Amino acid sequence: MTVDPASAARPITVPGPRVDAGPSPAGTPHSPPGGRAAWLAWSIGVSVYILAVIHRTSLGVAGLDAAERFTIGASALSTFSILQVLVYAAMQIPVGLLVDRFGPRRVLLLGVLLLSLGQLAFAFSASFAPALASRAVLGCGDAMTFISVLRIAARWFPAAKNPLVAQLTGLAGMGGNLVTTVVLAQALHREGWTPTFTAIALLGVAVFALVVLFLQEAPAGPPVSAAAQAPRPAVGQQIRHSWREPGTRLGLWVHFTTQFPGNAFGLLWGLPYLVEAQGMSRAAAGGLLTLLVFSNMAFGLLFGRLLSRTARARMPIVLTVIAATSAGWAVTLAWPGGHPPLWLLVGIIVVMGSNGPASLVGLDYARSHNPVERLGTASGIANMGGFIGTMITLFGIGVLLDALTPGSGSGYSAEAYRWAFCWLYVPMAVGTLMILRLRRQVVAAV
Repeated sequence: MTVDPASAARPITVPGPRVDAGPSPAGTPHSPPGGRAAWLAWSIGVSVYILAVIHRTSLGVAGLDAAERFTIGASALSTFSILQVLVYAAMQIPVGLLVDRFGPRRVLLLGVLLLSLGQLAFAFSASFAPALASRAVLGCGDAMTFISVLRIAARWFPAAKNPLVAQLTGLAGMGGNLVTTVVLAQALHREGWTPTFTAIALLGVAVFALVVLFLQEAPAGPPVSAAAQAPRPAVGQQIRHSWREPGTRLGLWVHFTTQFPGNAFGLLWGLPYLVEAQGMSRAAAGGLLTLLVFSNMAFGLLFGRLLSRTARARMPIVLTVIAATSAGWAVTLAWPGGHPPLWLLVGIIVVMGSNGPASLVGLDYARSHNPVERLGTASGIANMGGFIGTMITLFGIGVLLDALTPGSGSGYSAEAYRWAFCWLYVPMAVGTLMILRLRRQVVAAV
């Protein structure tokens, strides 16, 4: 849903210009209007994000099929998602710069085009290398959606409403994840590999037309002021200024630490873990993955409400989610025999549903500590975090599974999964330490 931007609920006093204090993105001193036109613009933009999440998570229900189709083991299988996430993360700063300079509408159109081409190539790939290249193209298109939708929301909605709209954006993305776990999983086994992935690719045609014909990326307003027309800083300078802001770096590490457990589970390793390690049928495992989506949606609504009322809820939400995820996996992995009861599996999956919504707090920090002209760039930097963490986790689990099962390309044991999933604690520990360190810097700068 990727994944892949919440706004601060209330202005935060920091040195220098901020998006809270600056002019509206339309170039006027007035607050964005909101209303029905705003929801229409957001709905069209978010349709692209839903499509991107469908593409992004499609491998999550096709992992075992991909291993069989391309005759690969866990390390090679994880390479699909790792490369896709790596491209996504690497594209965040360039995409932020593109959104700041050319507007979200053009970037969304390019994103839809790349998503469709990548998935179509994946549908007809018969060997590992072409399939891997197609996932890279797909990751590039995916990277262009989330930041663009948030920029549209920032232009149309008042600042106080942005946290709720951002969480609703994530919730809508989970709708795409739901399509993957419910519809795509069934279609894949009923229709086969090529027809299923071709059909997903062709969805892009309708979404592309919707954006071209109906998306208005900003409300109509008075002519742009002279200040807004001032020359933009050089690309390198804009990136440096965004990075030097402690709120941007805090946002990156919040996003890194909160997002990756649920993301890695939903993108790739959830279905194999439930089927191979826990002995579930594919239908039962798909049901639990669907629970992950519904939990994500529920936490998105809850966190959106809390953040809309007070920005003080941000850090408590982040630390609570990290603690709950760490404790839940500790109990699950420590269960005797490596076969925890169903109620515990349900519990950890519900807890991981909080990961995606909590990661949006990271983009909230980045937005509230940067001026409007750096919004896309700062959001891109912060949005890299969770996908870097996901990439590290996907690769680490895959390597450990192969190392713990010598000579096996598939059929990993519950014990192998138990030790491989202990890798979750490495990026979680690093991320938590960085959050606590940068939190003090941000407080000191206020």
